[in-house]
Parts: sequence; C-alpha cells; structure tokens
Amino acid sequence: MTFDYTMMMQIILALGGLGLFLYGMRLMGEGLELAAGSNLRNLLEKLTTNRFLGALVGVVVTAIIQSSTAVSVMCVGFVNASIMNLSQAMGVIMGATIGTTMTSILLSIQISDYAPLAIFIGAVMVMFCKKNNQKYFGQIIAGFGILFFGMTTMSANLKPIASSDFFKGIITSVSNPIIGVLFGIAFAALLQSSSAAVGVLQALGAINALALPDAVYMVYGIHIGACVTAVISSLGATKAAKRTALCYVNFTVIGAVIFAILSMCTPFNSFIESVTDLVPLQISIVHIVFSIVSTLILLPCVDLIIKLWYIIIPGDEENEVEASRLKFVDERLLKTPPIAVSQVTKEIERMGNLAKKNFARSMKAFLEKDESVIKEIEENEEVIDYLNMAITDYLVKLNGLNLEDSDREKIGSYYHVVSDMERIGDHAENISEIAQMLIDKDASFSKEAIEEVEKIQKLVDNIIEDSIKMFEASHVDPKMVDLVSNIEQEIDDKTAAYKQNHIDRLSAGTCNATVGTLFMELLTNLERIADHSTNIAFSMYPNQQVPKSEALSIVPV
Repeated sequence: MTFDYTMMMQIILALGGLGLFLYGMRLMGEGLELAAGSNLRNLLEKLTTNRFLGALVGVVVTAIIQSSTAVSVMCVGFVNASIMNLSQAMGVIMGATIGTTMTSILLSIQISDYAPLAIFIGAVMVMFCKKNNQKYFGQIIAGFGILFFGMTTMSANLKPIASSDFFKGIITSVSNPIIGVLFGIAFAALLQSSSAAVGVLQALGAINALALPDAVYMVYGIHIGACVTAVISSLGATKAAKRTALCYVNFTVIGAVIFAILSMCTPFNSFIESVTDLVPLQISIVHIVFSIVSTLILLPCVDLIIKLWYIIIPGDEENEVEASRLKFVDERLLKTPPIAVSQVTKEIERMGNLAKKNFARSMKAFLEKDESVIKEIEENEEVIDYLNMAITDYLVKLNGLNLEDSDREKIGSYYHVVSDMERIGDHAENISEIAQMLIDKDASFSKEAIEEVEKIQKLVDNIIEDSIKMFEASHVDPKMVDLVSNIEQEIDDKTAAYKQNHIDRLSAGTCNATVGTLFMELLTNLERIADHSTNIAFSMYPNQQVPKSEALSIVPV
C-alpha cells in the first residue's frame, strides 16, 4: 500500500515537473518575443521571394520565440491572409525546424543547479522593474529558470518510475521503428511542441531511462507530430493555407523516412554515441542533424512538393475569397502579437484607401451625374462597414494580449481611426445619395455653386491623401501637421463662405430652391470628411507630443 502511494506521488510530482517545464518554455518564448518586438516584425516584413533567405528568417524567428509550431501556424496564417506565398512559407517553415533545436541544446547543458537563482532574479525584475523591456528580460530569465527547475523535478521523480517493468516494456516497444515514430507523433501532437517533446526525452536520457537507439525513432516522429497544430489551424482556411500545412507534413514525413532508413541501415546511431556519452546531448545532436540535413535536402525541392499539392488540391484560391473579408490579418497571427499589430495596421490602411476611393466615386457621381458608379459605392460601403466591425473585434482581442507599450498605445488610437474611416465612407455614401436625387429630379446646381464644390473637393482630396500618409508613417511630421491643419481650416472657412454665397443666390433667385438644401448637405458632408481625415492624421499625436493648438478632439458621429 505504501509503495503504491509513493509511486502515485512520484507520478504527480513528475507531471507537476512537466507542467513547470512546459510553462517555463512558454514564458521564456513570450518574453523573447516581447523583447524582440518590432525587430521581429521588421525581420518578417523583409522577406523576399528567395526561399533560402526565408529559411534563414525561419531559423532566426524560431530561435527568438522558441516554437516551430507557432511559426508554422503563423505561416499558415500569412498564406491565408495573402501576405506570403506558398514557396516563401515553406522556406520559413523549413528554417523553423532548425531554429527550434536551440532549446534542445540548452537542455543538454547541465545548469539546473542555477535554476532557482534564475527564477528569483527573473521574478524580482518582473515585480520591481518599471520599464517593460526590463520586465520582458525578467520574464525570459524566470521562464528559463522554471523550465530547468521543472525538468529537474520531472527527472528526479521519473527515475524510480523508470525502473518499473511497465515503463521498461514501453521503452522496449518504442525501439521498434514504426512504434517509435508513431509514439513520437502522438507525444508531440499532445504537447503541441516538438521542443517540449524532445525535452522530455532528454529528461529521460539524463536519468539513463532512455538510450539513443530507443529515442531516435521517437525524435523522427516528434517532427511529424509538430505538424498537427498547423494542419488543424488550416481547417476552414483558404486552399493555399491548406497546401501550406500539408506541404509541411510532406517535408517532415520525407525527412523521417530518410532518417529512419539511415538509422536502420547505417551505423548512424553508433556514430552519434561516439561523439558524446551524454544521452541528452546525443538526442539534441540527432534533433539538430535531422533538421539541418532534411532542410538542405528538401529546400531545393520545394517547387516539386508545391506542384504535387496543387494537383491534389486544385483550384484558384482567389475565386473563393469574398470582398468582405480581412485580407491582412488572421486569428492565427494573434499567437505573435508584434506581427498581429503590424498586420492590423495594414488592414486599417486598406480600409482608409477604400474610403478614399468611395469619396472619389461619390464626387464623380455628383459632378458628372454618373449613375453607374453609385452601385460600386454601395458595394464598397458594405466592405467598409464589414471591416469596421471585423477590425474592431480583432483590436479587442489584440488588446487583451501582452504588448509593447508603443503597440498598446497604437491599438488605443486605432479604435478611433477605424471609426473615422468608417464615417468618411458614410459621408461619401451620403454624397452619392445627393447625386442620385439630382439625377432622379433631372436637377442641377448653378455654375457658381459647381465651381465652389470643385474647389472644396480638391482640398478634401488633399486632406484625405495626406491624412492616410501620416497614419501610415505612424508618427507626426511637423510640416505635415501644419499642412493638414491649414487645409482643414481653409475647408472650414470656404464652407462657411459658400453657405452664405448660396443663401445670397437663393435670395437673388439665381439658384433653384428645390435643390438648395442638397447643396447645404453636400457642403456639410465635405466638411465632416475633412474633420474625420484630420482626426486620422493626428491619431498618433498622444505619442508624438503634437502641440495642443494642433490636437483635435474626436468629431462626433
């Protein structure tokens, strides 16, 4: 009875150690990601069509965030959002399998005695440091310590369990190549991390419960199992995203088959054992060699793998994409907040350009009495309304994540920017309705009134263009501040003057009273578009110290 209770407690403690190990790995990865911040974002944005450069980026990014699973899911999201093509994504994913081996190298080094000290130092930095960057480094140190402390706890309590006949039977069975690979697949899929799964094998190796010949096939299976999360994340995504996930599976399966044959038919295992007597290091070396060699062999063959999956999953993904959808952001990108912030910025820029196009169309409908563009305006407005709701929902989710201070401030301003862009679209639609009324009534304004509208239109065109440029730049240029402020003031002055001119024309009988109210409504809509544009232009002013005289309050809707 006592033995059973002791065994049960050892199992509980071993599971607790595994939990600490997984949590420490996640904490360290998140800390590294936050510390990298915009640098990580800039690195990914500099991707080119060169898949070899993409592989290098995959190595670096995975080494930073310590998760090839997260990178592969991110790539599926990028392809789904049309940010990255399949060839680029495969380069990054292949590089990610190399980058993830960094964790196994760390775990093969015997530094667990210093883990409690790392936890203490990290906790002190997180609790007492005022700057977020210092807190992020504290999180990295604490996560590093928790990771090793968990591994030590797990290893210490697995040692007695490993001597049981039941456990020895499991180890014997996994020495069979097929069973070993299947076990590795299931284990990595369960933990959703190849680094964590390899880390557990290293923990077993550290207590001599597992030898390299028994572990090697599990390592190969772990690489395949790491694909499961990416495959699941591709469900319901575009065909291109599905192809990305399945190409990833192809890559790892081919690599596993090559290395399984290598292990069975050559003295590969014996060679690794001759390099070092430390089993954790042996497992790490196999993990590294598998990743590097598989990538070197298969990276030049990416186009063939891609062609295969285009045959299996035919069709043009462009035909399945509706206009009312998020183009640059994806739920999968929320796993990497710095990237998600960058992409939601692009989505907002897209929304702003749609609103700008709608304004141009509405003025064409008004000035040229072109009824054909009114339908386009209505369709575009539906997309703008959809983006308003979808982007706002995404911003809410993003705001609940760990973000850099600068990114959190951006998100706070983005709520207002999205609202202002949506209101520009609404006012453009109002102008198109005025145009439709004039067309239906076969009415028109006086020559003087049209000339006044054209003058204000040019100013509004300029202020929309300049405002979107200022938002895209993410900072306030003093020259642009003065320019936008002056244009906005000129629009206000001309609006007031032209309204009075119109009243004078009505009094003199030179303008038709039937359409007189429509002219006033048109001027009001133009002025409001200018106001909302100015809000967008100064959306980043809380961070940029724009003079109070220039800072505008949000225009009510």
